[in-house]
Amino acid sequence: LGSLVDTFLPWVGLLIPVLLVLGLIRKSATALIATILPAAVWLNLFGGLLTDKTATGGDLMVATHNVNADNPDPSATARGVAASGADVLALEELKASEVPTYERALESTYEYHAVVGTVGLWSKYPLSDVKAVDIRLGWKRAMRATVAAPAGRVAVYVAHLPSVRVKLEAGFTARQRDESADALGEAIADEPLPNVVLLGDLNGTMNDRALNAVTSQMRSTQGAVGSGFGFSWPASFPMARIDQILVKGAEPESSWTLPATASDHLPIAARVRVVPQDD
Repeated sequence: LGSLVDTFLPWVGLLIPVLLVLGLIRKSATALIATILPAAVWLNLFGGLLTDKTATGGDLMVATHNVNADNPDPSATARGVAASGADVLALEELKASEVPTYERALESTYEYHAVVGTVGLWSKYPLSDVKAVDIRLGWKRAMRATVAAPAGRVAVYVAHLPSVRVKLEAGFTARQRDESADALGEAIADEPLPNVVLLGDLNGTMNDRALNAVTSQMRSTQGAVGSGFGFSWPASFPMARIDQILVKGAEPESSWTLPATASDHLPIAARVRVVPQDD
């Protein structure tokens, strides 16, 4: 239940004006004072997201998109995201039978790519050290690759954590997602390269305490340099940012949401500055 509350916590802010109005109507000093505390907590958590912190720098543009396994138009989806100009593009929820479609749609833009299980990485720069990342699922939904960006090598992780489930016999459960998040956090903690970027659908927000193994060691580009909440799901009426671009070492410069595709998620993008490293 905690993950569910954490995911939709930004929307609690809508209740604060209601409480304020009720306090004014009732002319209750106690009610007005009681409204101040949740308002202060909400502003402390999310107030920074209400301002535009976008900068114009950055030497590497990255993007990520959960394309939806049942996407009715994979080719158009791929072309739409590629049109963003991203140097590095991660795709999640790739259906095996549709991988060739994505490859054909992206081959003119990205010279290099790798697909591991249901996730893939397309890049304008050479890829090396490509491997699956074990997130304790039994099948492959995470990968790692080194991108030889002009400003330096970057370790790029692509991950699609399990979705949180609601089961009649067990209620709200996120155990599998949480275990995968812990495994992903361990892999990133062991990463030797100083510039690290995580792209993917984490099925949780930065406020979700269950993702602490990952979020405690990385920065959200949206939280650091974005404008607004950057909600990415569902595409028809975005209510939560469960798709993430997180960085460690590399400095975020700007972060934003891309136009909708045929997927049920919105794609997201960011520009980062690669920190110089000693070879």
